[in-house]
Amino acid sequence: EQCPCWQQRRHAAAVGLAHARLCLSAFAIGAAALTSLAVISAFLKVIEPSFPGGLQIDSPRVLAGMFIGGMLPFLFSALTLNAVGDAAFEMVEEIRRQFREIPGLMEGKAKPDHASCIKIAGAAALRRTPLPAVIALATPPLVGFFVGADALGGLLVGSMLTGVLLAILLSNAGGAWDNAKKYVEQDNLGGKGSDVHHACVIGDTVGDPFKDTSGPALNILIKVLAVTSLVIAPLLL
Repeated sequence: EQCPCWQQRRHAAAVGLAHARLCLSAFAIGAAALTSLAVISAFLKVIEPSFPGGLQIDSPRVLAGMFIGGMLPFLFSALTLNAVGDAAFEMVEEIRRQFREIPGLMEGKAKPDHASCIKIAGAAALRRTPLPAVIALATPPLVGFFVGADALGGLLVGSMLTGVLLAILLSNAGGAWDNAKKYVEQDNLGGKGSDVHHACVIGDTVGDPFKDTSGPALNILIKVLAVTSLVIAPLLL
């Protein structure tokens, strides 16, 4: 790690990853917002015969739908963050078990059991995915059939507004925490082992699921909500 080539590689990797992640995340968020906006416009065209004057923002049902839609991205993000945290704790317990039970692993004389760690990660992902998926797919029919098409239109607007803003926040905050740790590890502000580095490691522990899990997942959420609403729109007339 002390050779000049390794240091240059670390600098290039930090710059490249930061630019790639931030630029691609911004592009994905913008694409999701435009897609959702187009689908919402199509949804409003479909339900236009039942609402000739368009959706009225002072309607109680529209306002209720906007509040429900504005809440969904936060609920979705909480579920994905908890899923990452639970999977990480399971992984830590498995690694500790291997250190205890595999002789010579701590000294580097034995090989760890990679398959068990991969199994934990895959099983945790499969266990935690259904609930967010059900929420994204079931909410539009529930609101549309039990409250009304105008409430569903409000839900789409609320989810798009808060979802896009929250996705931008999560991606940028997560990238900032990740880059802060890389900056300190380059012998800045005390370097590795310092209190600043310990704080940055904690921040990056939260930042990674921010930028790699919850932020990108919100792009999918707002598109699934819009597409599902458009599919069921003719049934709401």
